[in-house]
Amino acid sequence: MKKLRANMDRYFDKLDDHWRALPLRKQHKYTLYFFVGYVLLTVVVIGKVMYDTSKSGNDMVIEHIENPVLKKNESPARLQDTLSTILKNQIYERK
Repeated sequence: MKKLRANMDRYFDKLDDHWRALPLRKQHKYTLYFFVGYVLLTVVVIGKVMYDTSKSGNDMVIEHIENPVLKKNESPARLQDTLSTILKNQIYERK
C-alpha cells in the first residue's frame, strides 16, 4: 500500500511539474476549455431533466404493496409439517 501511495505521489508531482512548465497563457486557455466543457455538460444535464419532467406521460402510479406470502395458494396442512420437510431437505443436501 505504501508503494502504491509513493507511486501516486510521484505521478502527481510529475503532472504538477508539467503543468507548471506550461506557459501561463496556455494554462489559462486549458482552464477555460475545461470550464466551458463543464458548463456545457451542466446545461445538457439540466436540459435533459427539464425535458423528462415536462413530458405528460410521467404519471406515478401508487399502489398498495401485496404480501407475496399471502399470494401463495398452499394448503394449511402442508404448512404445519415444516419440521419434517426441513429434516428431509437436510438429508438430501448431505449427498
